[in-house]
Amino acid sequence: MMILGFLSQKPMCGYELRKRMEQLQGYARTFSDGAIYPAAKRLVDAGLLSETDGTVDGRQRRQFALTPRGRSTLVDALTHADGFYLTDSTRWTVILTFLSVVPDKRARNAVLRRRYDYLSTSDVHYFYCDSGRGLEAEEIDDPYRRGILAIHEAQLAAELAWLRGELGIAS
Repeated sequence: MMILGFLSQKPMCGYELRKRMEQLQGYARTFSDGAIYPAAKRLVDAGLLSETDGTVDGRQRRQFALTPRGRSTLVDALTHADGFYLTDSTRWTVILTFLSVVPDKRARNAVLRRRYDYLSTSDVHYFYCDSGRGLEAEEIDDPYRRGILAIHEAQLAAELAWLRGELGIAS
């Protein structure tokens, strides 16, 4: 999805794609040229990308561009994002990064609403007691683990507030 998303902005060579993907994922994931080019080749074979050989910054580079079918596939994937794309924060970041590609505001808002519903109804814990019950911050002696929970709670509150604003939901 990241390859299609970045190419929805402009044609790029594999090196630039890799750099952009690493910047988006930060410390969470690195990408090698050995991963980018085979993935791009599969997308070319599927008709989602086109490729041309050219010169970028004085160097021979294979340039990739999104085809109309690729854009349609990206819009469809973004519009129907669910499961881990909504629950995993790293994958959710990818969805948000490219959600503006979806032309229909109602479709974009439906994705945001699914994330909002997940966040506002789920009971996510990082630490559990032996019986499997999630621990609250006051039950944890370790200050660093309490820090993880405090950061999580602040991020959750900020995201829910942002989602309410985007969706026009009263707090």
